[in-house]
Amino acid sequence: MVAKTPRYYPAEDAPAKNPTRKQGAAKIRSSITPGTIVILLAGHFRGRRVVVLKALESGLLLVTGPYQINGVPLKRVNQSYVIATSTKIDVSGVDTSSFTDSYFAKGPEESKTAFLDDAEEKAPTVSDERKADQAKVDAVVMKSVSAADPLLKDYLHARFTLTKNDRPHKMKF
Repeated sequence: MVAKTPRYYPAEDAPAKNPTRKQGAAKIRSSITPGTIVILLAGHFRGRRVVVLKALESGLLLVTGPYQINGVPLKRVNQSYVIATSTKIDVSGVDTSSFTDSYFAKGPEESKTAFLDDAEEKAPTVSDERKADQAKVDAVVMKSVSAADPLLKDYLHARFTLTKNDRPHKMKF
């Protein structure tokens, strides 16, 4: 059997393809600033109200619960998965210089064969460094929360939910 000849032949002077450009970090919405309280929309902590500490270089937001109030640790969140509220607190005293994307990067993955050989699942452990960082950040944020409003602690502790008759498009956050 004879191979069929192609119907298209590229021209000899066809321009070379441009190398793909690396996409920059996303622009942070104007409603999201350090100290803004946002509502998480997805993930394990969905419905929780958290405090934004800063925007990381990757375009993700650094948020904390604080952990003492609602159990949300220091974590990175994509801004498309949050609703910004009009409530703000002062977080200027929080030192966030040590928190970068590399701080949250996972370690080298174990090989798949090691995973399959090990039948027991190991419980995830939090390093002492992370616990110390969480306590340091929470101490400053808790001062700001208690100084801002006596009901703010309850507001952060309460989950955000919608019921049948709620109209989210008419709500003011």
